[in-house]
Amino acid sequence: MKTPSHPLEQAIKPLVDAIGGSVVGAKDIEDGDIALEWEGEPAIGVRLVDIVSLERLVATVEDQLGSPLADLSRADKQRAVAMLDERGAFRLRKSIEDVGVAMGVSRITIYNYLNTTKTDR
Repeated sequence: MKTPSHPLEQAIKPLVDAIGGSVVGAKDIEDGDIALEWEGEPAIGVRLVDIVSLERLVATVEDQLGSPLADLSRADKQRAVAMLDERGAFRLRKSIEDVGVAMGVSRITIYNYLNTTKTDR
């Protein structure tokens, strides 16, 4: 693990890690990166890589629930589906099927979990 090269990098690293981005040095900033300035000069850049990927969303939910989706109880699977839905996972192509595979359930079950969470709100 490299030591942050700038105090700003140290300050934002937990946030950047949580959203799936990466920090790049000022000299490595490219189009599409977010340049962060320090005392009026670019200090570092934030590269937003794979932020909206189903794999990343699933990994975050698994981390929060403390277990792979397939190993969760029925209630926790419903909770995981609700969390994924809140984060927009089911707007992604083939996500219902992919989450079903990750959970070891059918896509119909995922639809049922979604319907259950929407009626509980």
